Amino acid sequence: MRVLIINTTEHQGGPAIAAYRLTEALKNNGIKAKMLVRRRSTDQVTTVLAERSLSNRASVIWEKLSVLLHTHFRRNRIYSIDFGHSGADITELPEFKQADVVHLHWINEGMLSLASVEKIVASGKPIVWTLHDMWPFTGICHYAHDCDHYTSHCHNCPQISSRKHRDMAFRTFERKMQLLGSSQIQFVACSRWLGNMASNSHLLSGRKITCIPNAINTNLFKPRAKKLARETVGLPTDKRLILFSSHTLTDERKGFHYLKEATKRLIETYPEWSQQLGIVLIGNDIEPSIYRDIPIDVYPLNYIAEEKRLVDIYNAVDLFAIPSLQDNLPNTIVEAMACGVPCIGFNVGGIPEMIDHLHNGYVAEYKNVGDLAEGIHWLLTEGEYDILSREAARKAINTYGENSVAMKYIGVYNRITGDNK
Repeated sequence: MRVLIINTTEHQGGPAIAAYRLTEALKNNGIKAKMLVRRRSTDQVTTVLAERSLSNRASVIWEKLSVLLHTHFRRNRIYSIDFGHSGADITELPEFKQADVVHLHWINEGMLSLASVEKIVASGKPIVWTLHDMWPFTGICHYAHDCDHYTSHCHNCPQISSRKHRDMAFRTFERKMQLLGSSQIQFVACSRWLGNMASNSHLLSGRKITCIPNAINTNLFKPRAKKLARETVGLPTDKRLILFSSHTLTDERKGFHYLKEATKRLIETYPEWSQQLGIVLIGNDIEPSIYRDIPIDVYPLNYIAEEKRLVDIYNAVDLFAIPSLQDNLPNTIVEAMACGVPCIGFNVGGIPEMIDHLHNGYVAEYKNVGDLAEGIHWLLTEGEYDILSREAARKAINTYGENSVAMKYIGVYNRITGDNK
């Protein structure tokens, strides 16, 4: 069976990492899988670069300008919405023509437009679409936050501060209704949370949503000696270290502000921790102003894509903190758990599906800084750390292992192609 996995990038961002890992897992299980991307970062022979014509590039630029205009030039919103106007026609590519299954992942920022998806549907090829956020069943947003318009019909979109009923969200929602209404796309959600959101949406109401988590290579991501890992990445060996990682630390959805406040609460309650605790930050363009008011030592690192170095960093820390305000099934939790690192996050999105409270980590009350601080303290002092670590690694192997995830997807492919051999 030939499967064409489509994602905007090859390695940049959570969906890209998930799609790439799935491609490798499928290949290791006898599937001829290729990945089609708009931006590649390796010379992997099974990764194909979609043609970026001059008109396509102009379309992407025009859409970004349109997003800026609709968001009143608030740059922090430029990646939170997408109109689905720009994208390439991939149906003439040999990789597309050869594919038995077309598997869509995160397709925004110029990879595929809604018109592109319509052409894929019209080709008659079996299609799987893995949901990495809410965009496929909202008007224009990747995460709806407190808005529930997507359950009936998007309009007056808060993401663009719209006062018009028939705004861009309304019009894009109408376009998606036309696209999805007659399609036989098989949707997959990475978490039960996102699957439930999709089922409650107007666009995907009544459709079968299969839940399959993201895969992890547990032969690579696994527990290793902490002292050696710290020496390898240049981190102190005499502190308890918390890790926070985000492509952009200023992304409000990732909740870094809550972690900062939690560290302040910790030091107020346990002042002796001011010299015992440290925080490791991974992200792009980390400015000192972002962490200046944190009352413990901070060790900033640039965003890291190399997996072997990531394994060293996870193994170098004692705890992974992910105070996201809305998230699907973060790869970072899977990576940390696979390395035997307990995690802490808020009770929101797919996070409580991954972290088993007081068993392999701590699930804090949503937006409760005090509970987040107490959870960090419990994990590092009161919980039986060795047991928490072992249980974290065990869950990663049993739930997110490559072979298990690959076989679930192969079952989906067989079902939609009628190949049940």
